[in-house]
Amino acid sequence: MASNQRRYFGTDGIRGEANAGIMTVETAVQVGRAVGSVFKSRHERPRVLIGKDTRRSGYLFEMALVAGACSVGAEPYVLGPLPTPGIAFMTKGMRADVGVVISASHNAFFDNGIKLFGPDGYKLPDEVELSIERFIEDDAAITGAIKTGADIGRAYRIEDARGRYITYLKTTFPNDLTLDGVRIAIDCANGAAYKIAPAVLEELGAEVITRGVSPNGLNINDGCGALYPRKLAAMVLENGCDIGIALDGDADRLICVDERGQQVDGDQILALTATRMKREGTLAGNALVVTVMSNYGLEMAMREQKIDLKRTQVGDRYVVAEMRRGGYNLGGEQSGHIVHLDHSTTGDGTLAALRVLAIMQREQRPLSDLARVMQPAPQTLINVRVAKKPPLSELKSVQEAVAEAEKTLAGEGRVLIRYSGTEKKCRVMVEGADPGSVEGHARRIADAVTEAIGA
Repeated sequence: MASNQRRYFGTDGIRGEANAGIMTVETAVQVGRAVGSVFKSRHERPRVLIGKDTRRSGYLFEMALVAGACSVGAEPYVLGPLPTPGIAFMTKGMRADVGVVISASHNAFFDNGIKLFGPDGYKLPDEVELSIERFIEDDAAITGAIKTGADIGRAYRIEDARGRYITYLKTTFPNDLTLDGVRIAIDCANGAAYKIAPAVLEELGAEVITRGVSPNGLNINDGCGALYPRKLAAMVLENGCDIGIALDGDADRLICVDERGQQVDGDQILALTATRMKREGTLAGNALVVTVMSNYGLEMAMREQKIDLKRTQVGDRYVVAEMRRGGYNLGGEQSGHIVHLDHSTTGDGTLAALRVLAIMQREQRPLSDLARVMQPAPQTLINVRVAKKPPLSELKSVQEAVAEAEKTLAGEGRVLIRYSGTEKKCRVMVEGADPGSVEGHARRIADAVTEAIGA
């Protein structure tokens, strides 16, 4: 395999249809063997933490990863259902050599994936993922790593992982504040935080109204959670709530709904949080780190607040990498990945919600008022299903549609077209001053993509 070829890992781990393609039991066994062999251990045997979300195929891959790790002499610790940021937290806290997350995040139940965290709680860099791929493809390395007899590893189950993470989350909320008298609607997407997030809010004093807290293995992200906040908005209005909180399947994303039922997306959450942190003197480097997908309105708002905006390629791992490089402590994505590096090594939806609630309590202002710090520019995002992913620069009709849009926008908007790193989709995003024009340009580009490579 070529040194820079990536057969398994995309922008957020390995992901695909469960028990098909690359996302098979055989792949999970080999990943278990790889992580039990590639990482140098500070323990007598490599310590591998394994957690998952609530989709049915999680059982399949959990057992396969355990078997693979044990077969090379490692000791897997099984955490059960736990949010992705909770697994990162446990990996660092237990001094494990690697943390494994079985989740396809916001995807439907029939997909699944494997994400990896290093001993420091951060997602693995590209070169380490490549070393794992090389191991998986090297039959001799696998054969040499297999143990027998007393050298075979044994597995353990951590019974109190959920409680440890709940306690940790509560420590991120200011000691001098409570949520007494705050009414919160929360949608946990029938995912990994279905017990954790409501418990944290209730223990801090809030009155909590829930949806998406009855997982059956098939309903994760099914018309609920961060990707589908409309029903949550209705709950907020029906129950007179102060805020609605929507998480995704692995609870690393946050989308809010204000008391008027209006959605507050990741960009707006970042804007209001950065503004407050600057006022408090806690915004490291006076900077906010986002991706190229963040709305132009966020750029304008941060310019007005005299906060530097740093952009990275799409993917929260790249946001975190830039934050670490520059010594920054706040970053994220429009999709709702919010990273508070002072408290967590990755995006954490529940933690980000607690930070928003703390700002509301400190300022005694409703979320609708706080969110006004940013006025989103008109934006249209269209996801086009594709059969293949040739270089976009080679698609003449697509490039012509993009050039026409950019000429019309004349520097008062943006066009961004890219392939998803986790799905067979091409994302077409257009921003500008006029909503009708923006939507028209996006539709013409999307139609060109469909005609050229549509599924």
